[in-house]
Amino acid sequence: MPDYGHDLIFGSFITPADAAPKQVLDLAVGSEAAGLDLVTFQDHPYQPAFLDTWTLLSYVAARTERIHLSGNVINLPLRPPAVLARAAASLDLLSDGRFELGMGAGGFWDAIEAMGGRRLTPGQGVDALSEAIDVIRGVWDAGNRTRLRVDGQYYQVDGAKRGPAPAHDIGIWLGAYKPRMLRLVGGKADGWLPSLPYMKSLDQLAESNAIIDEAAAEAGRDPGAVRRLLNVSGRFGEQDGRLLSGPPRLWAGQLAELTLQYGFSAYVLMSDDPGMIQTFGQEVAPATRELVAAERTAK
Repeated sequence: MPDYGHDLIFGSFITPADAAPKQVLDLAVGSEAAGLDLVTFQDHPYQPAFLDTWTLLSYVAARTERIHLSGNVINLPLRPPAVLARAAASLDLLSDGRFELGMGAGGFWDAIEAMGGRRLTPGQGVDALSEAIDVIRGVWDAGNRTRLRVDGQYYQVDGAKRGPAPAHDIGIWLGAYKPRMLRLVGGKADGWLPSLPYMKSLDQLAESNAIIDEAAAEAGRDPGAVRRLLNVSGRFGEQDGRLLSGPPRLWAGQLAELTLQYGFSAYVLMSDDPGMIQTFGQEVAPATRELVAAERTAK
């Protein structure tokens, strides 16, 4: 797969545990101090052991200055898209353009239904997400003076006023694994955000990229405009032959290969260990950037 040429982004993926809210905040602030570009949190509104992710994102935005923020990923079935669009634009304005919108179609349907959400099949969830993207982009289009109307099967907006416009072009990143979702990424999204531990092999990354590229081309879009982001996990220490298991320099080499051979340009560390976050930001990130820059210059 090609290197799509995007600048590299490094981030953290922090558990929003309500048993230790100060620790969650410290990890987020520590991510910024470590030089990371992005801090993210999973969003499971039906999980009583977690802080509400939207409230947490807002609080972390107020306690940081530079780092971008995103859900990883926002639970659409329990967050109506028109309201979500205005909340996202508002947080982006308040944070000086530091919010990105990672979203998912939903998956834990028993829990979603228990919270008052509508149960959907996986296919219906993809269609609902597609409609939601139209609603969200329509709300953000504040320069359009016509009222917003979206007559979807799952989401309807009938004459809503548009706005506010976000402070910057918020990226819509989708967590996706199966072909229909991957085609939606290519057709409408700004980024693909899977988790490496959920992938069967690196071949699956290549196969998924091909589906995204084909869908983007069919939609008249440049496939390279779709950023490829990846949640990653591993360990620092002695090399043991597994992917992302060894010293920081080994991590850098393997992440550089994922950029140059598989097109990924953003890596989000799945860890609540402050030491790992610091090493990832201060050692792995600059070393990876150095390797990728050298290879790109040599071509």
